[in-house]
Amino acid sequence: MALPVAFFALFFAYPVVAIVGRGLKADGVWQFGRIGEVLSRPDIADVLWFTTWQALASTVLTLLIALPGAYVFARFDFPGKQLLRAVVTVPFVLPTVVVGTAFLALLGRGGFLDELWGVRLDTTVWAILLAHVFFNYAVVVRTVGGLWSQLDPRQEEAARVLGAGRLAAWRRVTLPALAPAVGAAALMVFLFTFTSFGVVQILGGPAYSTLEVEIYRQTAQLLDLPTAAVLTLVQFAAVGGILAVHAWTVRRRETALRLVDPAQTSRRPRGAGQRALLGGVLLTVALLIVVPLGVLVERSLDTSGGYGFGFYRALQSADASGSTFLVPPLEAIGNSLQYALVATLIALVIGGLAAAALTRRAGPLVRGFDALLMLPLGVSAVTVGFGFLITLDEPPLDLRTSWILVPLAQALVGVPFVVRSMLPVLRAVDDRLREAATVLGASPLRAWREVDLPLVRRALLVAAGFAFAVSLGEFGATVFIARPDNPTLPVAVARLLGRSGELNYGQAMALSTILMLVCAVSLLLLERIRTDRSGEF
Repeated sequence: MALPVAFFALFFAYPVVAIVGRGLKADGVWQFGRIGEVLSRPDIADVLWFTTWQALASTVLTLLIALPGAYVFARFDFPGKQLLRAVVTVPFVLPTVVVGTAFLALLGRGGFLDELWGVRLDTTVWAILLAHVFFNYAVVVRTVGGLWSQLDPRQEEAARVLGAGRLAAWRRVTLPALAPAVGAAALMVFLFTFTSFGVVQILGGPAYSTLEVEIYRQTAQLLDLPTAAVLTLVQFAAVGGILAVHAWTVRRRETALRLVDPAQTSRRPRGAGQRALLGGVLLTVALLIVVPLGVLVERSLDTSGGYGFGFYRALQSADASGSTFLVPPLEAIGNSLQYALVATLIALVIGGLAAAALTRRAGPLVRGFDALLMLPLGVSAVTVGFGFLITLDEPPLDLRTSWILVPLAQALVGVPFVVRSMLPVLRAVDDRLREAATVLGASPLRAWREVDLPLVRRALLVAAGFAFAVSLGEFGATVFIARPDNPTLPVAVARLLGRSGELNYGQAMALSTILMLVCAVSLLLLERIRTDRSGEF
């Protein structure tokens, strides 16, 4: 635990505490009265209210749309199922900036719906809600569907034999077993939408602002650190509560009904009703996921002279983007890949050690450590990024001008995915195998290499893939610390969208398409090596 704790203390806790302290301290004295002053402001109350209700609405809408998909993936066997599973997961590993860009191309000014029917939904709450469903659809399908596929259907059949109707048997047998998984999925969707940044920043316009967007505005545009510090504390408290409830639901899920091999529960759809359900889910996936991604690609090719690769060719020139960059935007691809590779290596080391520590006997210390590892997913990335700038600027950690700053920030987001991917497999390794290796004279390092590593190799590859994908798309912290001459892909997309003109818009679509394809390829490779379908996302 020593190295992961030191890493999180230095690169997560220290920057966050420092930025909050700078906002709430005056002449070395804490000014806690500022909390009441900030929270009593009408504009901040509006931000808090919008953040909460849009997260609730997004969560409910996601559950309503995704639960039928969870059932279909859990119980039906049909051609192309594995490919479709990868397709619905692509939005989750996409950067939120790309998600916002895709829906801007579909719903915004000059977008697909605007040209087809004259309908615009950008700068409306509906665009935000739909984008959130698009982004989180896979969370419900994977988390709920993973458990649903392992529930023994014979227990529901036994209830029906005893006289219960189909609906009553499902409500009394299956639903209680699924409830913890549904609760866990709902909490994760609420967490991601409560802390939404890139989607709201691009689609919400000036009318809508979540806590994360407001923290960015107060920090980067208004330089109002006291207000940003108070909002960071509010978000931290909310995220801490969400994660505590989520940990409780995970422990309940472990006591669900007896689980079986998913291969025993899936079958070809039978009857008109099941075929209609499958068709409805396929149509939903097509309209909700495939169409926005397809429109994004179409807009990247739609130049004023017809379809072509003009926007892609323009990425090779810095002048073509109207001095938005000091270097050609195309260099952002190489920068992002290099940063993501380094961040993945860091995340694997830190996350692997953390997962190994968590396999030991559970206790308050270990449970607290597990919660600490999840906090970077919910705590303001904007605060972390700005905290890096004001804390890591003095020897011996004067990193403000160093390239390593970006991978360190990206690794913070990658570590939770490494832990969640490796932990179930490490817990399944029989301690007697390690003990036998030790008795035969193997050192601890050799025992790990000969026993653990062959068993967790696939999980390690999956963890590396997820860490690489989320590192590639990290935006909230990177937007502060990426240097102008070394932009990452998400930062480059945001900068291009922030400037007017058809060329800048087209280049943003082209870069977003490239980033989408890299993430999609990474995910398809993961699906080929992934073996665990137990519901650990």
